[in-house]
Amino acid sequence: MTPDQYCQEKAVQSGSSFYYSFLYLPPEKRRAITALYAFCREVDDVVDECAEASVARMKLAWWRQEIASVFSAEHGNEPSHPVAKALVTVVKTINLPAGQLNQIIDGMEMDLDYNHYADFSTLKLYCHYVAGVVGQLSAKIFGYHDPKTLEYAHNLGLAFQLTNIIRDVGEDARRDRIYLPQDELARFGVSTEDILHSRESDNFKKLMEFQIERAETYYVQAFAALPTEDRKNQRPGLIMAAIYRALLEEIKDDGCQVLRQRVSLTPIRKLWIGWKTWIRG
Repeated sequence: MTPDQYCQEKAVQSGSSFYYSFLYLPPEKRRAITALYAFCREVDDVVDECAEASVARMKLAWWRQEIASVFSAEHGNEPSHPVAKALVTVVKTINLPAGQLNQIIDGMEMDLDYNHYADFSTLKLYCHYVAGVVGQLSAKIFGYHDPKTLEYAHNLGLAFQLTNIIRDVGEDARRDRIYLPQDELARFGVSTEDILHSRESDNFKKLMEFQIERAETYYVQAFAALPTEDRKNQRPGLIMAAIYRALLEEIKDDGCQVLRQRVSLTPIRKLWIGWKTWIRG
């Protein structure tokens, strides 16, 4: 299996909505964004699958060495992981800074330091590392002319991560993780125990409606920052936005019942949304 094939398998197996936005890209860009996505999945899996935090930290430190090898491969310091090997080709043709790839790992390490977030400012830093930075790297792969496109991509990444947090409240709680800011739980009269024990209430619904409204704000800010000249190149992000906003609408229409179930869209619906968005440009 080649490094590109490995990355492709990783993307397909994840079942993520991101995969559907890659389908419409030309081969070179599709390989590049798939390699970036596979890297994000690999370092995320380190945190999710390692029971011992010390082991996870060692593995993330190893990934930092792999990233260093990606940028020094031409001097004979070849990385060993297939995803890192795929990234070697990407960074040769696209300016993806090593610092930003390491920031993604910084975000994963935050998951080892926090299982609760005191306030939105702390959560926003986490979202910046694991999603805002990814958005900017993705925008570079897709291609852009106006620097404001990076502002669009960063806000869109934050919107995606906030959507993930809303969708996965119950699933995260079963892993003893609560990404909803603690001060906002208190403001809406929802306790940590309510989340951990899947206690639905009117207060919880109001809390989630507030989270949805904030996510929508970031989508609006992202679209407002996207220059017209870069809209065509950035269509994959717009496809993801259309899919994720449809997901938010489903969650809201379902009464924000995310503690006991994980709301999702069918693959057919994602394909339909993706095709419509691509055609509209």
